[in-house]
Amino acid sequence: MKRENELEKISCEIENYHLTKSTETVYDELKKGHAKIAIVGLEHTGLSIALEFGKDMNVIAFDVNEEKIEMMRNDTDPSGEISPEWFDNKRISFTSNSKQIENARVYIVAVPTPVDESNAPNLKGLKKATLAVAKCLKRGDYVIFESTVYPGCTEEICLPILESISGLNVNTEFKMGYSPERINQGDKSHPVTAIKKIVSGSDTDSCREIAKIYGHIINAGVYQAPSISVAEAAKVVENTQRDVNIALMNELAMIFDKMDIDTLEVLKAAGTKWNFLDFNPGLVGGQSIGVDPYYLIHKARKLKVDADVIKSSRMVNDWMPYEIVHRVFDVLHEKGQALDGARILIKGVTFKENVSDIRNSKAAEIANIFKMKNATVDIMDPFADSDCLLEQYDLELCTSPANNYDIVILAVCHWQYQELTTADLKKYFTKEPLIFDVKGIMPKDDKVRVMTL
Repeated sequence: MKRENELEKISCEIENYHLTKSTETVYDELKKGHAKIAIVGLEHTGLSIALEFGKDMNVIAFDVNEEKIEMMRNDTDPSGEISPEWFDNKRISFTSNSKQIENARVYIVAVPTPVDESNAPNLKGLKKATLAVAKCLKRGDYVIFESTVYPGCTEEICLPILESISGLNVNTEFKMGYSPERINQGDKSHPVTAIKKIVSGSDTDSCREIAKIYGHIINAGVYQAPSISVAEAAKVVENTQRDVNIALMNELAMIFDKMDIDTLEVLKAAGTKWNFLDFNPGLVGGQSIGVDPYYLIHKARKLKVDADVIKSSRMVNDWMPYEIVHRVFDVLHEKGQALDGARILIKGVTFKENVSDIRNSKAAEIANIFKMKNATVDIMDPFADSDCLLEQYDLELCTSPANNYDIVILAVCHWQYQELTTADLKKYFTKEPLIFDVKGIMPKDDKVRVMTL
């Protein structure tokens, strides 16, 4: 009798266990440590969210670059933006072996999505990452994409790969979602946790569950978009809007330069109206604002829509390195000096301030245009990596600048440069100083010629 009671008790415990397990959501499993999240792609976005989830969830962080993985295992961010202490006490396993992600329950794909030489979407990395996930996909798993794409791409390109390779069907056997990355590189005041996150799912249930997952780390809250395509479009519109507005400022700068009007003074005056939008002229590079509009242009072309404003804005912003070279040519010509043989110092070569990322660097493009004109160009940058610069642009960093330059171009507003004065830059000249302050950060000096956009 006693044995029968014990068996009955064990049977009830087993039944209760299965009942509890069957009602446990994916988020519950992650929170209790019963499941793992795999982050696929560890550029700045992927690494940042891996470190946040890794505070109290089990994370498998995967990237194909073994050199980078080894650095992360040693508490080092390859980009240099995340401090070593952020790696402390994290429940993360870093790996370059794609087979190890098969133990995950949730997959977040955060690989870069660049453009090719003709500015068409380059989806090779996204397809490879999706294939790696598809080979590991199991019933009940979730796949969430963060890579920036054109509207419709996730369901048109990624979903068929997942279904055909795994043999599983979306919604009935696995769930899918899209949550665009929202990280502003180099901006310490807006970490990933402080920026509201857009989420979407392949059905209502998956959207709610994905919202819970991201809500675990995002203090600013989440916004549930009604569909994956809406979430995709929202991301690409964010950067396209900025691109269009900066292009307008750049175009105004070209007009006002011909009129000998200070563009920054114009914007300062116009900004006194409460609803004036705060944009400035400048160089637009990197893998977001300088790339994402081309994804929308690609989709528009497929739909036989001209997208003239977006295309024109891209043309204006891509022209700006040449505009700066032309202005330098004009001012040197005024002084009776040719660009051929001129000595030029460029301070700042990363795509934006306070980051090490040199992808799609317009400052590097300026340097190479000058070199093609037979000018001598030296480059200084406290964030850039010399080997990467040489590999990507055939340019080298200068550690010992000269004192006889014809012009100094302040191209990127790193924090080290933000309080520079014309007096600080006079050491680079043996004659009358000439400075091109691209970002317009230097104080006015009536004794030194300072050009701005």
